[in-house]
This record gives sequence, structure tokens and C-alpha cells, in this order.
Amino acid sequence: MAYYKNLSEYVQVLEREGLLFRVKKPINKDTEMHPLVRWQFRGLDEQQRKAFYFEEIYDSKGKKYDIPVLIGGLAASQRIYALGLMCKEGEVEAIWTQALEKPIEPILVKEGPVQEVVYQGEELIRCGGLYKLPIPISTPGFDNAPYLTAGCWITKDPDTGVRNMGVYRGQIKGPLKTGIMWGSLKHTAIHWEKCNERGIPLDAAIVLGGPPCITYAAVQPVPYGVDEVALAGGLARGPLEMVRCKTVDLEVPAHADIVIEGKIPSDYLEPDGPFGEAHGYLDPGDLNGVFEVTCITHKRNPIYVSMISQLTPSESSKIKQSAYETLALNHLIKNVGVAARRVALYEDLLNRQVAVIQIKKEKPDDTWRALEGLLPSRVIHKIIVCVDEDIDPHDAQSLLWAMANRCQPHRDMKIVPNRPLPWNPIRYVADGEHYDVTDSTLLVDATLKAPFPPVALPKRPFMERAREIWDELGLPKLNPRPPWSGYSLGMWPDEAVIQADNAVAGNHSQNAEYSSRKGIKVPKGAKFMDLKKKYLADELAELKKHAGKKDK
Repeated sequence: MAYYKNLSEYVQVLEREGLLFRVKKPINKDTEMHPLVRWQFRGLDEQQRKAFYFEEIYDSKGKKYDIPVLIGGLAASQRIYALGLMCKEGEVEAIWTQALEKPIEPILVKEGPVQEVVYQGEELIRCGGLYKLPIPISTPGFDNAPYLTAGCWITKDPDTGVRNMGVYRGQIKGPLKTGIMWGSLKHTAIHWEKCNERGIPLDAAIVLGGPPCITYAAVQPVPYGVDEVALAGGLARGPLEMVRCKTVDLEVPAHADIVIEGKIPSDYLEPDGPFGEAHGYLDPGDLNGVFEVTCITHKRNPIYVSMISQLTPSESSKIKQSAYETLALNHLIKNVGVAARRVALYEDLLNRQVAVIQIKKEKPDDTWRALEGLLPSRVIHKIIVCVDEDIDPHDAQSLLWAMANRCQPHRDMKIVPNRPLPWNPIRYVADGEHYDVTDSTLLVDATLKAPFPPVALPKRPFMERAREIWDELGLPKLNPRPPWSGYSLGMWPDEAVIQADNAVAGNHSQNAEYSSRKGIKVPKGAKFMDLKKKYLADELAELKKHAGKKDK
């Protein structure tokens, strides 16, 4: 197995790696906590982001809490996310691919730390219920209540008994009541509809904390019927231990920090929200389910986990990114049958905006098959771009460079109309007075259509030597932007290679002889542009004879 025994162990690793900031100053959870962490997503590079661990917490009425809060600990950065999987950043895709192909079923145990403390019946009311937990307000000044943002909601299909686990926001509506915003496409909504047909409530349990792999699995849009707990086992490279709930017919991770048990009535809905969404605007709210608490259990020394969501980049967007990319890549390779190398979803626009496919073209129609192959994805995209292997799909500058230089809009762009907008009230105002509830997707082929001259940068050996000198001089730390060295794109004759070698060897005078041989006698009355056009046409024909040789 390769997962942390509990969240406390993981917090220790974060601190050891210099990725945890302990906040000992008393912090108001309703007005200060999320804004403080939010600053690192608005004012720091990703590599500088850390997890925040709040030790002294109070609310706007002066109430103090004895449970610490962790924010940013799951995915403030890709490095933190990889640490949560106990791997290096470059290994995340392989671990996700393995987990998707081989989920590992959990095992049931008789008892676990998550039930060391149990509140139910009169004791649940006496302890304050949900008010015992330091649940922060995410967007002070706009949100109408504290919200659960990192809760993993577990339910079961009443027909098959197959479990679902998803991360949904939950508005705190009282000591024993929350909302649950599951949207129209969420699998928990399907469970609720089946219970409605039977006239029974839906059992549910909210899991907070525990090994990070639990939340990593819960946020992913896997097909209906896939058990996300087994998927978490795949990420953990071993089975998770589960215990039976005290008041509902469900099982929950034995090493979670906090579990909230309860029932979702299937004969009642009420408004939930307003709350900010990843598209960067406040969702005015919509009809959703309610959750009635029947029991709260937790470890003796639990940690409450909250997640920075809403306007991207955020912890919520980062926690989804790697798996979304892996799901899309596997789909293109296995189902569409194209040689896709990478799929990039930009964290700043991760919710539904931009996808970039890096591909090795093997057939003329591979590019368009790949672009159209992502259209049915549950991750709805506004723009899908296809690029060559030499373009880093995660680098926005490289992407724009490819779009500007390898794409003719009239030929290489296509708009796909009548696409669905995400199901939330903001869709009704997306186009102002038009109230258009449909969307469209722009497909862009930004790949080379034929061999091309080299990228105009010094070749790799010269750039690497210059980098050594840079470091020797103690100049500022570099963050190389691709491409950072030159390479051939297939249209470069041997004569040009020889001339370049002559130049760096100090023999550039020899190249003057080549220019002389190419010189022409100009007849009287000749037009300069006519001569130029003929010369370029001849040179292009010569270059095409040597097309196909590439280097990197």
C-alpha cells in the first residue's frame, strides 16, 4: 500500500517538506480564514503555494473551536497533490491510469478511529451538531452561510447497492441540517430519484479528512456505477478499510477524521445558495436536496478540512486537473484510436473552458478525430486545440504561438453549435438579454500541415552551456519557457547545416563563397520583386527535396 494511515500523518509530511504554514494567530472563520488563503491563489506562483493549518479559530459571535482547520492541504499546488498520492509530480498520470484500469475494492473492519467519538440522539443535540465544527465562510460578503466544500458524500443505488462518492457543496442551514448541491448530472441525484420512486429517504454520509486519496477519487467524473472508494484504493495501491455507520446503512473510511451521517428526504427540495462557482461568478442558487443529520462521529483529535473553490485557480480546480487530463488522454488513445501524447486542461480555466491535445499525427484525419473525440466528454470545453509534439500543451505562450503560426482560421477552425451550458442558474444570464441556454465549442487544428524551417533559437548544446555560465554568474533563477532551444521541423537542407557548423567553428568566411555561387546577373529593366519571387520559388523547391528531417 502507498497511502497515509491518516490525515495527521500527511500533515506531518507536508510540514517536513516545507509545504505547511501553521497559523497560530486567532483567526475568524467567518471573515478572515478563506480570504487569507485565497491571497496565495491571487498573488503567488503555483510553486509558492502552501497548505494552511489554523490552530486558533473563532467565529463572528466570539465562539472558539477546539478542532483545527486545514486548507490547501489537498491540492494548493501540483507538488502538494503529488505528495498526497505519495509520488513525484511526473508519476501522477501513471498512478491515475493504473487506478482507473484496476480499482481496488475496500475491506470491511469492525471498528476504526473515525468512531472514537460518537454523537447521536440527545448527545448530538447537546454537542451543537454541525455548529461544533469550524466550518468557514468561503466568500465573505457574498455567501449566505458557511459551506462544506471538501465533504465526500457517500450514497448507494437503492436498486444495485453500488456505492457513489462525490464532493458536493453543502450549505449549513442549522445544527442538524445542510443543503446538498448535486446538480443535474451528479450520480447522487440519480440515487435520490430512485428513492423518490420508492417513497423512501436516501441514506447519506459525509466524509471529511482521512487519506487524501479519498477526496482525489471523489471529485472525478467517472462513469455511473464505478465505486469511487475502490478508485481511491487504486490510487492508494491497496484496499481502504471501511466501517459501518451508526445510524444509516452505509460504510465509510475507517481512518477519516469526521463523518456526518444522515438522510436526504426524497419528497422535498429547497433553494441552495448563492455560492461562487468555478466559472468565476456567484451562482444565485437553485432547488436542491436537504440533508438531515442523524449522527456525527470523529477521531479523538480530528482535523477539519476545507477547500478553496470558486474562482479559478483554486484548490478545487487543481484537485480535478490531473485526473481529468488522464481520463481524456485514455479516452483518446483507447476509444478514439489516435496517438495522443498529453492532454492539458488549464487550471485557470479548468471548469469548462480550454483543452489542449498534444498529438503525433499518423494519419491525415487524426487531428480532427482527436478534436471531435473530446466533444462528448462530461468535462465541457469551450475551446479544444490540437498541437504537435514539440508544443508544450500546458504553456499558454507556446499554445498561442502554435495557433498564430500553424493555423489558418478559415481552414483550421470549426465551431460546433448547440452545446449544453452547465446546469446552474448562471446559464440564464450567460448571453444577457438573449437568455440563450446553449453553448458552442471552437475546435482548432494548430498542428503543422507540412515540413517547416527550424525554430529560430540557438541549438540545445549552446543553450545548455549558456545556462551553466548563467548559474556560475549567480544570475536570477531561471524558469525556462518552451521552446528554449532551436530544432528542425523538417525543412532544412544539409548545406544549411554545414554553413551553421562553419559559423560556430569560426569559418563563416567559407559561407560567403556559397552566397557568391547563388548570385545572379540582373538584366537591364528587371523588376526587383519579379526576381525575388523566382528566387524564392526555386529555393522552396530545393528545400522541399530535403523535407522530412527533424531533430529536437
